[in-house]
Amino acid sequence: MSGPSWHERLLGGLKKTSDRLLGNLAGLTAARLDEATLDEIEEALIASDLGPEMAARVRARLADGQYERDLEDLGIRLVVADEIAKALEPVAKRLQIEAFPRPQVILVIGVNGSGKTTTIAKLANLFMEQDYSVMLAAGDTFRAAAIGQLRTWAERIGVPIVSGAEGGDAAGIVFEAVKQATDKGTDVLIVDTAGRLQNKRELMDELAKIRRVLGRLNPAAPHDVVLVLDATTGQNALSQIEVFKEVAGVTGLVMTKLDGTARGGVLVAAAEKYGLPIHAIGVGEKVDDLRPFNANEVARIIAGVEDRHRG
Repeated sequence: MSGPSWHERLLGGLKKTSDRLLGNLAGLTAARLDEATLDEIEEALIASDLGPEMAARVRARLADGQYERDLEDLGIRLVVADEIAKALEPVAKRLQIEAFPRPQVILVIGVNGSGKTTTIAKLANLFMEQDYSVMLAAGDTFRAAAIGQLRTWAERIGVPIVSGAEGGDAAGIVFEAVKQATDKGTDVLIVDTAGRLQNKRELMDELAKIRRVLGRLNPAAPHDVVLVLDATTGQNALSQIEVFKEVAGVTGLVMTKLDGTARGGVLVAAAEKYGLPIHAIGVGEKVDDLRPFNANEVARIIAGVEDRHRG
């Protein structure tokens, strides 16, 4: 018997976020949308982690005269869903494997604890479902646990991995991995990297060294620099984008652990503030619980209108 569909998993995974938004908006309908009510709606959206830009846009939509008469709760939520969809549509972009010559090298970065190593396995699984061959490189050599965890995942999903000892030279591991992947004609090489932000200079130097090594073997690499964000950290995820953009040249995002938080609105705030591609979102622990997403579907679920307003 098959498990729940991705749509059902999304519904469950985004439930806390949706419940929080609906709770914040509860009771804010009025016979007339006056300034005080609009202020409260705007504050409710900011309190739901959707970000000030989104809150201001919804407020402007509601204030434009179209909604002067009594606007029931569903009407407000439909406007919210529409504005969330508009924010997410331009950034909902799956990772495309287009590199020639192969492999396409994807550097995965993120702070320790963000779910980075697990996300690498889930991305590998996603590519394998599309019939791409995948190899992993354990470039986070600062933590024996990270190396061990990635090896375990590689064995579980059946992909080759290049790894070394704790404290080894990350750039050396990456060099060997690119060499092997090139020789084998592997489609995708996913590289784990150290997640230390305590010393930004050290991290920047290490990533620069990895880039130099990659450039010697494949001048186009890395083709992608993907930042893994933990949705449970809320607004802190936005400051991580800021820092990693500076130190690592982030090209896209993956948002994990959306099922573990009521602060999933930060997905929308990240889209609004940075406009970086969001390649996939995660709502569970299983290897297939990370997927590219449909902006309209996510918007309707967060705004709590998906059952009555499918389209």
